[in-house]
Amino acid sequence: MALSMFFFMLSFNLIMPELNGFITSLGGENLKGLVITLFTISAGISRPFSGKISDLVGRKFTIYLGTIVCLLVCISYPLAHSVFFFLVLRFLHGFSAGFMPTGATALITDILPEKSRGQAMGIWGTFISLGIGIGQALGSWIFMEFNFNILFASAGIFSIVSLILSAFVNETLQKKKPFEVSMLLIKKNDVFESSVLPAALVMFLTAASSGIIFVITPDISSFLGIQNKGWFFGIYVISTILVRLATGSLSDRIGRRKTLLIGNVFLITSMLCIGLSNTVEFYTISAIIFGFATGVSSPTLFAWTADLSAFDRRGVGAGTMFIALECGIMLGSISTLIFYNSTMETVFISFLIGAMLSVIASVYLIWHIKNRESLF
Repeated sequence: MALSMFFFMLSFNLIMPELNGFITSLGGENLKGLVITLFTISAGISRPFSGKISDLVGRKFTIYLGTIVCLLVCISYPLAHSVFFFLVLRFLHGFSAGFMPTGATALITDILPEKSRGQAMGIWGTFISLGIGIGQALGSWIFMEFNFNILFASAGIFSIVSLILSAFVNETLQKKKPFEVSMLLIKKNDVFESSVLPAALVMFLTAASSGIIFVITPDISSFLGIQNKGWFFGIYVISTILVRLATGSLSDRIGRRKTLLIGNVFLITSMLCIGLSNTVEFYTISAIIFGFATGVSSPTLFAWTADLSAFDRRGVGAGTMFIALECGIMLGSISTLIFYNSTMETVFISFLIGAMLSVIASVYLIWHIKNRESLF
């Protein structure tokens, strides 16, 4: 399942560094923020459906659906000759991210031992980070060596690999039901799992930083004369993997919330450093610090979500966490539409917004530790 997720993340991250250039070539330079925003809106919309279907029809059905949508959209990008059609495809692409990771995370949660969830989620998260980092770095190289059509075709091929690998995974939902149209009727308790809201709030506030990074770092690479627009992600993924190898069981030992506070210190530092980067060396150091932040926090958030989720609502619990992730990324990407105008002078204010939201998350965690009991 981890290998399947790796290739899925590799698929849709492969094209990310070059999408700013692609929409600019279509005449939509001022709409760069929508590249991420529309993707995250549709991903968020689909989470209640994917969580419910995962808990009723099956984890694998949800995984297959998300991966097939990813494949179809990837091979359709070369047909986009207008800004409108391209943005429609970005919106549709988000549905794939709304389904596949929700089903996969629920499946993984089913099989994890409770006492080592933090360590296990660290392994799971490492494959996700590898997909993001390698995808971003490899995508720019493919584009520089070939063209957009080859880049989009490569993304489609990796989604096929993900689909094939997921076929070898055993279904973990014991009482499956056949799919019915009535399952698409969503009620309030299908949208949010209230028990995981503490973890979801922290995810929302900290994920805004990722939205800002997705939009602006390809441009920062250009400003600093770095040809590979995925440079930041290539460095960050190496850093985050090393951190996860070293701290994989940290949250199992000291608790989820204390571990998240450590991660937030790194995140705040990295956002300020990225915003102030004016040399390749300082930019690279900033990417390493961001890798520390995600290496500590990401698996901890998913482990905390697993701790808080009811056994029969793990799909909805995972969906709630991903809704928070998408909303956070959307908040960050929308903020760039307001504060960033494709110049180096407006970079810092955008990253300052991300740092401030992470400070709020840290304050909430401190309050939660002092006022709320938790097993972790």
